[in-house]
Amino acid sequence: MTRTVVLTLGRLPKALDLARGFASAGWRVVVAEPFARHLCGSSRDVARSIRIPPPSQGKRAYLDALAKVVRDESAELVVPVSEETMHVAHLPPLLPPGARVATMPPDRVLALHHKGSFVDAGLAYGLTVPESLPLGTPEAAGLASHSAVVVKPVHSCSGRGVRILAAGDALPVEADPHLVQRFVRGAEFSTCSLAHQGRVLGTTVYRGAQMSGSVAVSFERVDHPAIESWAARFIAASHWSGFISFDLIVDDAGTPWGIECNPRTTSGLHFFEPADIARSLADPTAPPPRHRPERTLQQFWSCLTETQLSLFKGGPFRANLKRLLTTRDVCWQARDPWPLLAMPYTAWPIIRDAAKKGVPFGEVATLDVGWYDGAT
Repeated sequence: MTRTVVLTLGRLPKALDLARGFASAGWRVVVAEPFARHLCGSSRDVARSIRIPPPSQGKRAYLDALAKVVRDESAELVVPVSEETMHVAHLPPLLPPGARVATMPPDRVLALHHKGSFVDAGLAYGLTVPESLPLGTPEAAGLASHSAVVVKPVHSCSGRGVRILAAGDALPVEADPHLVQRFVRGAEFSTCSLAHQGRVLGTTVYRGAQMSGSVAVSFERVDHPAIESWAARFIAASHWSGFISFDLIVDDAGTPWGIECNPRTTSGLHFFEPADIARSLADPTAPPPRHRPERTLQQFWSCLTETQLSLFKGGPFRANLKRLLTTRDVCWQARDPWPLLAMPYTAWPIIRDAAKKGVPFGEVATLDVGWYDGAT
């Protein structure tokens, strides 16, 4: 009997990798997505796409609709893709026996999604994390008076709302909870790991090779044992299962400092062999996921936009053009070409909203599915 997996978002390239991986492993792939059209909807590896309301229109309505998809499709595995993970973590009590969600319980997920709680966890595990204090407290004001700081919402993604202030600059007044974090000078890296009960199944360390605003649209995989060790120590101490990702700064002394955690996938997923990821999610005792041979990957349409902008607005046009013409796109497969070719059409709702707001594509791609408060 064919096994069915439900992916809880279809608009992002990460979902396409997961869909292709599960399809190649013999699974039937169903995508539950709030948008009427989306990237995965044009893939030959997706058996069915079902539209559901986004969490932004009601968290319980979202979970009820998602649970109905799982029941109706007789799915045995639910795999969250991106920012909706914080909502999907609440799904298990609504599911029939035998259906499994590939993430941790909601209290664990939300604790790491909260930027302050993540720092607390890092300190408890004996890991290097920068001093971080709640905005509006005397302690935060004291830190900002003598150190450069980063001010950011405790719930955000894609760099939204992040500001860097010089030492002595006045701290902003914000209605929503924010964190004041000591600024660490150095090189920024990101990770994406898949783990099971505190054991790392696979980790990618990567950095942005080209940016669109604060979001990377081209990525370079790097070897960095110190970062891999930092991530492995956190995963072991937290006894984590599922996807977990970190943003880190490596200072001039070579010390990694964990600045944020994403208890979900990130773009580092693209560097794994998709079929290996599917097998590891289905059976953690399977051989560990291998990395793809490519060291650099890109999101073609976003990189094309940035290359054009660098020509007309100034910037490294020649370098951008060379990268655009020589780097493999994360979505391209000759056997399944339509997700890439049709992306300007399938991604139009996101493109339209990004144009209206005057911000990069990546900053609006998950606004309707993100978790931005403490309510359940």
